[in-house]
Amino acid sequence: MTTLFQTYKQHPFELIEGTGVTVYDQQANAYLDLTSGIGVCNLGYNHPTLNQAVQAQLGKIWHTSNLYQSSLQEEVATKLVPTPDYAVFFCNSGTEANEAALKLARKASQKTAVLSFTHSFHGRTTGALSVTGNEQIKEGFGPLLEDVVFGVYNDYPSLDLIHDELAAVIVEIIQGEGGVIAGDADWLEALQDTCCEHGVLLIVDEVQTGMGRTGKQYAFEHYALDPDIITVAKGLANGLPIGAMMGKKKLSSAFGPGSHGTTFGGNPLALTAANTVLDILTPTFLEAVVQKSHLFWYYLEKELRDLPGVTAITGKGLMVGIQLEDSIPVQEVIAKLHQKGILTLSAQQNTLRLLPPLVIKGAQLIEAIQHIKEVIVYSTVKTEVSV
Repeated sequence: MTTLFQTYKQHPFELIEGTGVTVYDQQANAYLDLTSGIGVCNLGYNHPTLNQAVQAQLGKIWHTSNLYQSSLQEEVATKLVPTPDYAVFFCNSGTEANEAALKLARKASQKTAVLSFTHSFHGRTTGALSVTGNEQIKEGFGPLLEDVVFGVYNDYPSLDLIHDELAAVIVEIIQGEGGVIAGDADWLEALQDTCCEHGVLLIVDEVQTGMGRTGKQYAFEHYALDPDIITVAKGLANGLPIGAMMGKKKLSSAFGPGSHGTTFGGNPLALTAANTVLDILTPTFLEAVVQKSHLFWYYLEKELRDLPGVTAITGKGLMVGIQLEDSIPVQEVIAKLHQKGILTLSAQQNTLRLLPPLVIKGAQLIEAIQHIKEVIVYSTVKTEVSV
């Protein structure tokens, strides 16, 4: 019996402690974490620099109202923006950041229609859910926002859906929940060009792809993109609740006093963690992520690409999707990996999703691939025997 809403299908153990990239359950079983708390704990667990910074702030003040100035917010915003052309609104999550982005786009443009894409995921509140391309999680909630249309991701004919009456297009550089599908560089740039041609704002959702996940602070920086609005969250404070919406300063007049707000957004504890994370994400750190990514992808291709049961390996950097044949249910693979001390995730299209902490070592990535290979081979053989 529980007093919780059963909104999650939970695994039958509790994680109670973590150090580095290893977490432990209530029975002291150790797990190599390839989830980062769904892309959140990019610097792992019990990071000494982060711990020290947050503990110091804890002894000062936990919360202040946004009715007062915050030099800490100003400092983090300056480090967060990709160029000085952006202003920042701090909130508590990726969903809240996307809600703010939609509100800003509609108010600044004085238009309401938004284009999103199939298999996208932007959050579960009414506005964010409205632009999420997954009908299953919308069931039962009644009419959502009007004037939302969906194109096909990486599809050039879908760019014809962009017209002068759109307020914005919202897009992920890599569709994480949708199967870890990476955007094609030429298509993403054509998307931006079409938005510019029609005076439509481009919102890039970096909630899962940002904060170094692909080897750059933001995934859009791999391409010739200059978004009007950017949203981030997850890895920004390594586990403390935070989100941020960055918009071009030319849009600032639409978000004046009283136009939007939050009680807890930009609180000192979360901002202290974010400030420390941004200091750690140096060019040297990000280059190390790139090198580990090269190693990871080499062994993914070498060990898994040609396995029976694997249909594709997708993603970029340390954001990987291993798409499996339908005869090998991804949840069964995840459960078998738990037995081997490996934590992984799922995504749409029967995809095994890997989001390891950015501080993981190359040897640990190689070890994890071997365990994943063993489980897929076992599952394939089991399926063939049962047939």
